[in-house]
Amino acid sequence: MERTLLVWSDRGVSGPRPAYYRRPRANDRGPIVRFAAEHGVHYGRVVVLTVPAGADNAKALCDDLAPHADAVDIVPLDITDPSDHAQIFATLAPVVEAHRHDAVDILLSSGTPQMQTIWVILVQAGILPARMFKVVPAVFVPDPHPHPVVEVSLDIEGFPEIRALRDEVARLRAQVALRSGMVGESPPMQALRRRIARVAAAPDVPVLVLGETGTGKELVAHAIHNASPRASGPFIAESCGALAEGVLASELFGHEAGSFTGAQGRRRGLLEQAHGGTLFLDEVGEMPPRVQVMLLRALQEGAIRRVGGERPVRIDTRILAATHRDLPAMVAAGSFREDLYYRLCGATLRVPPLRERIGDLPLLIAHFLKEARRSELVPSSEAMKALLAWSWPGNVRQLRAEVVRWTVFCDQPPTRADLSAAIQGLPGDAAVPAGEGSLPLREQVAAVERAAIQGALDAARGNKSEAARRLEIDRNTLKRKMRAHGVEG
Repeated sequence: MERTLLVWSDRGVSGPRPAYYRRPRANDRGPIVRFAAEHGVHYGRVVVLTVPAGADNAKALCDDLAPHADAVDIVPLDITDPSDHAQIFATLAPVVEAHRHDAVDILLSSGTPQMQTIWVILVQAGILPARMFKVVPAVFVPDPHPHPVVEVSLDIEGFPEIRALRDEVARLRAQVALRSGMVGESPPMQALRRRIARVAAAPDVPVLVLGETGTGKELVAHAIHNASPRASGPFIAESCGALAEGVLASELFGHEAGSFTGAQGRRRGLLEQAHGGTLFLDEVGEMPPRVQVMLLRALQEGAIRRVGGERPVRIDTRILAATHRDLPAMVAAGSFREDLYYRLCGATLRVPPLRERIGDLPLLIAHFLKEARRSELVPSSEAMKALLAWSWPGNVRQLRAEVVRWTVFCDQPPTRADLSAAIQGLPGDAAVPAGEGSLPLREQVAAVERAAIQGALDAARGNKSEAARRLEIDRNTLKRKMRAHGVEG
């Protein structure tokens, strides 16, 4: 990309010279021409800024700059006092807007001190992304000077006050991002948001998300990613309990061609695919021991080795892990590596179960109804009392499934009789809801099957293999029926 040079004219003004004017040496070409000659960059465009009284003199400067650029333009600015910071700042606004997306260089060696100061403010504040240069004044240096052009770089980030302000801005932005992704205003949810905002601002720290099945641990992981500096990178999720050991290792670390039967080509694993972003490992407590060792090494070294590979591959991936299991107890029992546990819990977040934030239930119901475009199905007061009194063993996932039932079977706002049998306190989780006896048999059977599947998943805390055993069906059959009935797991 061709670069643009922005400079204030150094050729003075027409008419009487100001009191501070000092005549240059006879052989002094001025800082701008010296910069163009010594810097060795051919610019696509040079923009010479000047006050109205300096426009005529600036034309001679343009002639001198012609060999160093494809185009040289004069831009007179209506500045009456070149020492007025506010006037200079306001007058430069259209210039900045015109070049905000260009590759820009700025020369600080011309113009009044106030003009030079405004350039520094605009660049350091990020208003005008640009490189800044200065030319060492000829009067101060031997001729020729070995390094007459110097790039100006100010370590503004080094000031503790600046770092504190940037950290505070990052936290506030994270809190705003969390408002749009997480439903609930109860004290436990407000505390969780504050903790998420803090861990999001530390983009390299692993996070362990704890909570019962159905509380929304993956939603929390999404919130951490979206509120972090890694938000522009990929977010990839994988369940460690859904795959066999060999398949999980290949999924996470990738494989080389021929590393096992069927490996016809090289495949990048999820740790590589999430480079620059976040990898969410759900049900990390189900991870097989051999894969635990491989993950520990990847976290320690910041590199992975593909299955069947010889050379390490560097990765920059943040790990977020989640589980509903008691990892310290698993560590004590020897089924989970202690060193991996401490690697994963750089920060720990506990997602509260729905029963601990039951005050959020009306907001959650409204959110799910809005998602389904059935906002009119607000439960009656009696139904809401029953919903608030229920213990919700399946947490938010169970509540969402309940709301989805209403959108299928209710034409009017649901009453207590329209709620699931368990919430009503009736025997039998699979009882057909009131008002459904007149429905076709196919729909009644589907409702019973859906309730049975949801009940088994809740009892198994989301473990599909355990739920399938309880229902005495194959795991693949369970997954197919869950998709058919819209049951999340």
